[in-house]
Amino acid sequence: MNPLQGYRFSCTLTFGDIYAQVIIWLIVIFISLASAIALYQNPVYAFLTGGLIWVLSLPFLLFAFVTTLLNHIELTPVEQSNDVQPSTPVQTNQPVQTS
Repeated sequence: MNPLQGYRFSCTLTFGDIYAQVIIWLIVIFISLASAIALYQNPVYAFLTGGLIWVLSLPFLLFAFVTTLLNHIELTPVEQSNDVQPSTPVQTNQPVQTS
């Protein structure tokens, strides 16, 4: 028996809920690219600076996004009716064969 059978899952997440997070993601990407381009005379420093920005910011951005997603998942109880609907017979177009 499924213990969650009497519940309905619904996600109320909208784009407005994650709009600020998308803007922050874009800012991080552009800062990383700008720092890599600014330090391009030494490619090792450019790569390390861009990578350091990603490594330090990505866990925080992912945590914010996942917690926002999980906070917008709702479990609502569904009332189960005891009324049993009678089943309707299946109609076929094949003739009945008699022997």
